[in-house]
Amino acid sequence: MAWIVDFVLVLGGLIFFHELGHFLAARMLGIGVKTFSLGFGPKLAGFSWGTTNYRLSLVPLGGYVSLAGEERDMTEDSGFSRNELFMNRPPWHRMIVVAAGPLFNFLLAWIIFWGIIISNGQMGLAPIVGQLQPDSPALHAGIESGDNVLSIDGRKIVFWADLAETIQTSQSENLDFVIDRNGETKEISIKPQVQELKNIFGETIRRPVVGIVASGDSKTIEMNGIDGAVAAAEQTWDVTKLICTSIVKMIERVVPMDSIGGPIMIAQAIKQQSERGLLELLHFTAFISINLGLLNLLPIPVLDGGHLLFFSLETILRKPLNERLQAAATRMGLLLLLCLMAFAIFNDIVRTISSK
Repeated sequence: MAWIVDFVLVLGGLIFFHELGHFLAARMLGIGVKTFSLGFGPKLAGFSWGTTNYRLSLVPLGGYVSLAGEERDMTEDSGFSRNELFMNRPPWHRMIVVAAGPLFNFLLAWIIFWGIIISNGQMGLAPIVGQLQPDSPALHAGIESGDNVLSIDGRKIVFWADLAETIQTSQSENLDFVIDRNGETKEISIKPQVQELKNIFGETIRRPVVGIVASGDSKTIEMNGIDGAVAAAEQTWDVTKLICTSIVKMIERVVPMDSIGGPIMIAQAIKQQSERGLLELLHFTAFISINLGLLNLLPIPVLDGGHLLFFSLETILRKPLNERLQAAATRMGLLLLLCLMAFAIFNDIVRTISSK
């Protein structure tokens, strides 16, 4: 049952870091913070420091930072000056505070990836040719099983993913491979073929291929702090792009809606990753953190993205939005969010029952 502890630590850590972003941004701008709570509902424990009450609440699936003067009609808040009230600040101040939560989720993912790379190195499939497809361009050009690809068209190849991306995005009629074969460097020119293949979303696409398959060997590259930080940023960006593309494909109905999961699916995934080891659990935590950051940036009232939308419109219009309109939009956003949560939990239950 150790995975239950991991589940609480992962969700609690993600929520804490998200709310910490809101909290630190508010304090740096001199905005008063009334409450910093990890969890919702009744308070289990807490203490006060200055004008802020820090608490641990009963329901662990969330958290919040209560700012002084969040309500527009609030003209004063006990213990806080008018300058410390949130709604008395210009829209760009409020936007910084709201955006800081999701941005801290991306920051957490980057920190996790950076820590993994520094301690374990950057890992991936080695760019070593395993099999060659019959009658393929690579076979005719003279590529052999066991060849280690060093570069393609002058671009250094470190991992197999670099090789695949270079081939698939190339606009050249011929690709100049530099390979290492048994310690001897060779240059081989290959004319790729355009073929139809399936992408990770099951869509049929046309891409240039040369007809080689990875050997399956892995490699690890040790990195210093700066190189590791850059590699971690690239990994964070790649995961972010993948999740954004998945959301778009879901809207386009390419990805089925029953793939949406809720807390049960997350708990099951955390259990699986926990059983595989700390490294896998950390990778999954970074992935979920990016998911959480993107989810909160959606322009839905109630979410951080909805607040950013309201404050952006206030900046453009140079006046506060109609309060009744905001209230109606917030109710609609809350209803949409509750429906989405219910749908995700329904999918979780169906998926759990069908797997038994």
